[in-house]
Amino acid sequence: MDTANPGRLAYLLSWLLWPSLYGLGLYGCHLALASAHPLAWFNVVYISLVLCIAVLERLMPHEPQWLLDDGETGSNLAHTLFTKGLVQIGAALAATVSMVTAGALQPATTPALSLWPAHWPLLPQVILGLVIAELGLYVAHRVAHEWPAFWRFHALHHSVTRLWVVNTGRFHIVDTCFKAVLGQIPLYLLGAPLPVFLWISAVTAVTGLLTHCNVVMRTGMLDWVFSTPALHRWHHSKVLPEGNRNYGENLVLWDQLFGTYHNPPQRPPVDIGIPGKIARGFVAQLLQPFHAEGVRQIMTKRFDVQRKN
Repeated sequence: MDTANPGRLAYLLSWLLWPSLYGLGLYGCHLALASAHPLAWFNVVYISLVLCIAVLERLMPHEPQWLLDDGETGSNLAHTLFTKGLVQIGAALAATVSMVTAGALQPATTPALSLWPAHWPLLPQVILGLVIAELGLYVAHRVAHEWPAFWRFHALHHSVTRLWVVNTGRFHIVDTCFKAVLGQIPLYLLGAPLPVFLWISAVTAVTGLLTHCNVVMRTGMLDWVFSTPALHRWHHSKVLPEGNRNYGENLVLWDQLFGTYHNPPQRPPVDIGIPGKIARGFVAQLLQPFHAEGVRQIMTKRFDVQRKN
């Protein structure tokens, strides 16, 4: 498919894909969470969405050169399964246990003292939860870019030289845990119920697949609200004034408020990555930030460039 001069159908499809996949993904999550085996069915929905996006990447790629193998597919899958995936499952289980324990131990009058608007319908509760969680995720993400002690872990995600659906979960476990803590602790303190936590995790999972996909998607005004592929491609730029922008995980509200929103009319860069060097292989990548030589390789030129800017 010629993405430079697309046919009418392809052009229309490029506008419909993001909202359609986003909506179908969330509807699938709704069915999964309402089932007797929510975790198993959520995985079915997630894998189905991955496969659908993978096919679309071959049929209508945003960058054809990103289809070329970079040798990191095995590592990407391992990080998705054994770090990001396990942390997300652990967070969901922790939320479940904490809610059950709290319900068993707290006196009947305690819920009335909660700051969380539990009397609202679920949808506005989830929207409120997303806005609150996004602030923590925004702070964690921005810190990971601007503080060397945290960049050593986050650099793994930005070391990719192409964006596609499989590197969505390429995160160091320390990086993932840091974001999970800052994103979820405010909700715990406010007394948000378990369904809010589960829905935020579902929205984040679906959004993450779409922001990293290598598919032609036109999102227009949606870029002002959601974290979209167009915005996230700028976030992966090697040019720091471009890459240190668009920190939002699901929404770009806090980027708008704190001046880190970036969406120029030009096409995002094709040449992405980091100036440093990331080890090859899943285990080596996990260990690299914990020894001096590994840190030196990761940090090469990054903060010298940042100080100049």
